[in-house]
Amino acid sequence: MSTTARRSPLTDWTVVVPVVALVALVFSWGRDLPGFAVGIVALCLAGAVLAAVHHAEVVAHRVGEPFGSLVLAVAVTVIEVALIVTLMADGGDKTASLARDTVFAAVMITCNGIVGISLLVGALRNRIAVFNPEGSGAALATVATLATLSLVLPTFTTSKPGPEFSTAQLTFAAVASLALYGLFVAVQTVRHRSYFLPVDTGQGSDGGEDHADPPTARAALISLGLLLVALVAVVGDAKAVSPTIERAVAAAGLPQAVVGVIIALLVLLPETLAAVRAARRDRVQTSLNLAYGSAIASIGLTIPAIALASIWLSGPLLLGLGPIHMVLLALTVVVSALTIVPGRATLLQGGVHIVLLAAYLFLAVSP
Repeated sequence: MSTTARRSPLTDWTVVVPVVALVALVFSWGRDLPGFAVGIVALCLAGAVLAAVHHAEVVAHRVGEPFGSLVLAVAVTVIEVALIVTLMADGGDKTASLARDTVFAAVMITCNGIVGISLLVGALRNRIAVFNPEGSGAALATVATLATLSLVLPTFTTSKPGPEFSTAQLTFAAVASLALYGLFVAVQTVRHRSYFLPVDTGQGSDGGEDHADPPTARAALISLGLLLVALVAVVGDAKAVSPTIERAVAAAGLPQAVVGVIIALLVLLPETLAAVRAARRDRVQTSLNLAYGSAIASIGLTIPAIALASIWLSGPLLLGLGPIHMVLLALTVVVSALTIVPGRATLLQGGVHIVLLAAYLFLAVSP
């Protein structure tokens, strides 16, 4: 039996913490929490994030790459979409731009934050971070296309006033997003899977995890179930503390878009930690799979879900980005292309992406 399988008794913290976080979600759902309760829920959220990363790695070790990255990215995104729809259904007109703000924040955090940190960690370890430009380039092209179709075009269409799609345009964007997402998954997992596998640099990896026997099917299934429990707890607890976040944002006089940024930061924590740990083990391609895969899933699944939900959601649905965000998106795409094409990156490229994320966060607070 593998080491991972032996470390899964019912008293293990990776089993207990997701259950406790889910219980905290049940007791906090729909309630206005006092300060101490918000602190407890926040601690449960942090524990659930760490547990989710552990179980995602167990599943990934069983199914191999790039399926492991795909499982985590899709699981987080599906639950994130449910959170966005729930908040929009409860929030009325004030949440008209929540989907746009959260999705764009996810794109910037993944394409600059997760990519930047992973390249920094990989370059610090081996001086040069190495990855497959074919797979990463295809993923980046998909992100750029989805972001432009769903977040840029609504600003320039004329069928409806403001940065909105008409019903027909929203339907087209939803169908195109689903089609591109499905095509990307087929290429990533079947037809050109080798493009998304980690590059062997000959430097070895930290520890023996990569050489340990894969966990049993039973252990992997248990971890998959606990991964879903942990992710539900992460997103649900994030919703539970969101009223406190909204009040804090309003009290500080910050733009409403900051709420979407904070929500995206919270729900993307599992992917971020998993990507950093992969980069530390000299598997930068896995980190990029997580980053770009999360961005693709965030747009490719959120837009169709919002299009469907718009049937019963009242109020406008603002999807178009403003000029500042369009500039940041264009700069992100250009810089990412220059980073990906050589198939290797240094500390400089990682630092450039981190600065781009810092610029986005600063302008979100001070537009």
